[in-house]
Amino acid sequence: MNLNEYTKGWIVGDFSPAILKSKDIEVGIKKYVAGDKEPKHVHKFVDEYTIVISGKIKMNDVEYSNNDIVLIEKTNYNTFECLEDATLVILKTPSIPTDKYLSINDGE
Repeated sequence: MNLNEYTKGWIVGDFSPAILKSKDIEVGIKKYVAGDKEPKHVHKFVDEYTIVISGKIKMNDVEYSNNDIVLIEKTNYNTFECLEDATLVILKTPSIPTDKYLSINDGE
């Protein structure tokens, strides 16, 4: 097996392919390059933990780097920008792959 065989680094969860199928948790190992961004979004049912393994990122205008752990609780909007090449471990609970809603505007 190789991490590149999994969709965008997602390896555990209620989706295929997965190393382990689970409705309780999603796990992803994500690699970003400086300048990568995610649009402002919210999870209505899922709590998301981001663990910075290496690099530097910004979430909701706060910078994080090696070993930082960020919790974005369900119903809280999130923004993401990669400031330096980064490797992250993302945990979401429960596993609901469709629970991502983009913000229409900055006012949510």
